[in-house]
Amino acid sequence: MSNPVITHQPGAGSYGTNVQTGEWSTGLCACCSDILICALGCFCPIALGCYTAHKYGENPCLACIPGGMTAMRTHMRLTYGIQGTICNDALMTFFCGFCEMCRMAREIRKRNGET
Repeated sequence: MSNPVITHQPGAGSYGTNVQTGEWSTGLCACCSDILICALGCFCPIALGCYTAHKYGENPCLACIPGGMTAMRTHMRLTYGIQGTICNDALMTFFCGFCEMCRMAREIRKRNGET
């Protein structure tokens, strides 16, 4: 009885890999592409955050929790295959929070075919 000769090594599986080649569908300051979202973000950003979390399938209260929007942006970016890092997510939601919240809401609306 002879031992079989291994001629092919198994390749690396796709578990744990995430190819991120996409981009956001709109720019950070592209408010004119969806005036309703922009107006809601300017006049009542908490309502926009709750709306965005709800439309994304998360608890609407996520927008009110410190770090909640960063976590949702990171998850959204990974789900949609958008390039970026967790550090970038944290910086964007901290320094450009309202604009980033508007962009996330626009992204969800575009991906759901609502615009």
